Amino acid sequence: MTDELTHAAGPGEPEGLAGVLSKIARSLEPEPDVERTVEQIVAATALTVPGVEHAGISFVERGEIRSVAPSNDLVAKLDQWQHELREGPCVDAIFDDPVYRTGDLALDDRWPRFGERATGGGIRSMLCFRLFTSKTVLGALNLYSSVPDAFDAECERIGELFAAHAAIALAGSRGLEQLQDALRTRDVIGMAKGILMQRHGVGPDRAFELLVQASQHTNIKLRDAAEWLVNDSARGR
Repeated sequence: MTDELTHAAGPGEPEGLAGVLSKIARSLEPEPDVERTVEQIVAATALTVPGVEHAGISFVERGEIRSVAPSNDLVAKLDQWQHELREGPCVDAIFDDPVYRTGDLALDDRWPRFGERATGGGIRSMLCFRLFTSKTVLGALNLYSSVPDAFDAECERIGELFAAHAAIALAGSRGLEQLQDALRTRDVIGMAKGILMQRHGVGPDRAFELLVQASQHTNIKLRDAAEWLVNDSARGR
């Protein structure tokens, strides 16, 4: 993917942006590994949007924000500060407006606590895009630069197009991962039921009831109880 993007025509050349985005769209076909998809998105963004020095993605899961596949340790810190303070362009892109473009963070009074930390870390500009589909908000794509006023309207336009492609790929990847996780859960519960049926001479419904009771009494999730039983049986106990 990197080689394809590197040799693509620049966004200012005829059909350059369309060509780059087409290659990106093909490279970001949903994979069952969400982490891998995120890494591809971050790498492609850094090569596509002018002025980007660092990039990262923030996921929203059960109301909590977490940083995934940051391009370096600095991005991880910047994401963590925004998440902890609940303040910054990333947070606002997720919960307020879908795009936030800063000027000079040292002079921006919208995020005083985060701005102080960011500039202390050498970051002066940010461009953040909400990653969303018609059904859900996935998080935000966060772009960083050490140069004040690094991002202009053209960067925002390119970033918006890219974020739309990325959101679709990310949503598809998350859906595949959730499906695979559901199938794995079904399989391990099925194996646990089979073990209980054999041990206690009961039918499938009664075996499932026993598994649920064990889960409730031990205060652990049903899948975890099933996995413990399967692993315990494999050890010959």
